[in-house]
Amino acid sequence: LGMAIDIKTRKSKLGANLEGGLGGPWSKPVNVRTVWQAFHIVKVPIIGCGGIANGEDALEYLIAGATAIEIGARNLIDPCATIKTIEGIRQYMIKNKVKSIRDIIGTFSAP
Repeated sequence: LGMAIDIKTRKSKLGANLEGGLGGPWSKPVNVRTVWQAFHIVKVPIIGCGGIANGEDALEYLIAGATAIEIGARNLIDPCATIKTIEGIRQYMIKNKVKSIRDIIGTFSAP
């Protein structure tokens, strides 16, 4: 959760909610790590989100263990972000001869 305060009015920029979800590029490294940690603890599908702007970002989450990804704010900046992300994943799979997205999920290996 995050907050944003209007310094002129000293009130919440988010209205009556006071708090709101916070994401974006800055949160991606933290969220990818969290997905990786969760992947080793729980046996339920994990949705990776936060800072996904392209196929490479999405692939980081999938390799860390996400079963699916969510593209949020990037769609406000670029309405074609989701299609571009899918195409980036597709190109990666072709280049690396990956037959199924399931073959990528949770394949991170520490050095």
